[in-house]
Amino acid sequence: MAVQRDINYTISFGDPAVVDGLSVHSKEFDETFYYEGTLGITYEKEKTKFRLWAPTASEAKVVLYKKWDDEASSEHVMTRAEKGTWTLVLYEDLEGLYYTYKVKIGSEWNEAADPYAKAVGVNGDRGYILNLETTHPKHWMKDKPHFTEPTDAILYELHVRDLSMHPESGMCHKGKFLALTEVGTTGPNEIPTGIDHIKSLGVTHVQLLPIFDYSTDSVDETCLEKEQYNWGYDPKNYNAPEGSYSTDPYNPISRIMELKQTIQTLHDNGLRVVMDVVYNHVYDAYRMNFMKLVPGYYFRYKDEQTLSNGSACGNDVASERHMVRKFIIDSVKYWASEYNLDGFRFDLMGLHDVDTMNEIRAELDKIDPSILIIGEGWDLATELCSESKANQKNAQKMPRIAHFNDVIRDGLKGSVFYHEVLGLVNGNPKALIDVQSGIAGAIRYSDTIHSFADEPNQAVTYVEAHDNHTLWDKLLITNPNDTVETIKKMHKLCTAIVLTSQGIAFLHAGQEFMRTKGGDENSYKSSTKINQLDWVRCAAFQEEVDYVRRLIALRKTEPAFRLQTADKIRQCLQFIAAPDGVLAYSIRDEQNNKQLFVAHNTNRQAASVTLSTNQEWTVLFGQEHIINHTNTLSIAAFGSVVLSQ
Repeated sequence: MAVQRDINYTISFGDPAVVDGLSVHSKEFDETFYYEGTLGITYEKEKTKFRLWAPTASEAKVVLYKKWDDEASSEHVMTRAEKGTWTLVLYEDLEGLYYTYKVKIGSEWNEAADPYAKAVGVNGDRGYILNLETTHPKHWMKDKPHFTEPTDAILYELHVRDLSMHPESGMCHKGKFLALTEVGTTGPNEIPTGIDHIKSLGVTHVQLLPIFDYSTDSVDETCLEKEQYNWGYDPKNYNAPEGSYSTDPYNPISRIMELKQTIQTLHDNGLRVVMDVVYNHVYDAYRMNFMKLVPGYYFRYKDEQTLSNGSACGNDVASERHMVRKFIIDSVKYWASEYNLDGFRFDLMGLHDVDTMNEIRAELDKIDPSILIIGEGWDLATELCSESKANQKNAQKMPRIAHFNDVIRDGLKGSVFYHEVLGLVNGNPKALIDVQSGIAGAIRYSDTIHSFADEPNQAVTYVEAHDNHTLWDKLLITNPNDTVETIKKMHKLCTAIVLTSQGIAFLHAGQEFMRTKGGDENSYKSSTKINQLDWVRCAAFQEEVDYVRRLIALRKTEPAFRLQTADKIRQCLQFIAAPDGVLAYSIRDEQNNKQLFVAHNTNRQAASVTLSTNQEWTVLFGQEHIINHTNTLSIAAFGSVVLSQ
């Protein structure tokens, strides 16, 4: 059907909708209806302003509710305004009320939560009106731990719930944001747990898996007494925290205040905070607020009816469209400013477009240039031209945006997709070049050693993350006949290579005590028992924890492991000829006028390397791996050694 409206354009309703002859997928639609101003609500005690973007609607209303599960208490007609927006001002104090929007699409009315809602009720079906100033915890400050260069970062990836759920975690607020505010907690054998454990490692940033409000299908906030678990990569309300991590999901303020309290505590303990964001897809396109309010606009399509699915989650968000890009940028800026966050990890970043990512970088620089942007720069099958995809192949177009380096990840331990495939450390000498390229920070180091990055601040160096098997479980698959002690040595060697490589260093929570998920490679909705950090295991693996702690201290002490430019890496890092299975290189520390020598022995037996000079060397790391140290360095099987002169 077609409906003529008094603002001089025609709306015809189909799938997708067309406005004045323009498809919502068209460039002309984007240009005609791009609105630069503020969307959502603006609360003041005397009045609340509402502005909704819904060009394809013929009518729009604000619906108010007194409680999260009440019938509507009132409906208020909105006025059509510029650029496809609808506005309403209600001159009364609405704090404490819930709200939704209703839009008429053709002959049907759709009701949806405000995509810009900053607070929501339990399970996120309704927005909540509040004064954000009242959500600041005591001592809320904008001060952050000092940090400037991305290559100085050592990230620790953590799921909120995993930290505290173990019976012997020593934490009271199990599964909650507030567990990360508990200091002085201990576990078996009185080992530090929680934030004290993380702080003792020496990492610089805690990266939290999704903390925005995610799908009720994943975790129902009204049934938290039941066993429920999810990583949270199912976005529902992008600008509000997840309620299941709060002490009271029925109170829209508690989740905001408790998350802020968590961030403040981490900052007070010298730890910056990175937020894992998932703007590439939603949990269900057809049930999402976006689709209800402007059908078809926010998503990519293969044709007029079929959603693009490069995410493998049923849909791809069309970041290249003006109002989608605006939403993503507005959302990131909101989290950075309101929650004082220090970085963003973009899930499946390769589904986004280059221009959107660069605009996010530019906007965050205005807030705080030290805010990190990292992401999964995989090349995925989405309906976007290859030149525009924000993936590794286009890294040169996105300065100061980092990509996870799967080359060194798989080079060290073998493919994450083909479980039996080996890496350098567990038996494949052909992976040497891949590991060398990671050690060099994924830059073009030479004609033979090169990868995707222009600069080392574009590479996240890692060997395991929440996805796929943990390193321990992968090694058990590839090397089933090896002893536990041999697997430990391989595991430590992988971590040693990561922490002595250029780029941004990244550790998965529990990697320091060789975390296992019992062979579960995709534990996104597995049991608490599989996913929780095992503090009994941590206590039993304290020697390995200390090994990682010493590596982190070494990396932080020696600037040669954190070179800031590709030119410096090419000038200062030199790979040295060594026996098969031995990685050897020197790094000149110009800042302190000294030379480092690094050797990693991936063999099952000791190996010897001839040192380049007869001058005396000081052992900085790996004394326990050195068998003979004269002009010839003999290194134990699976050993890592760092010398200095």
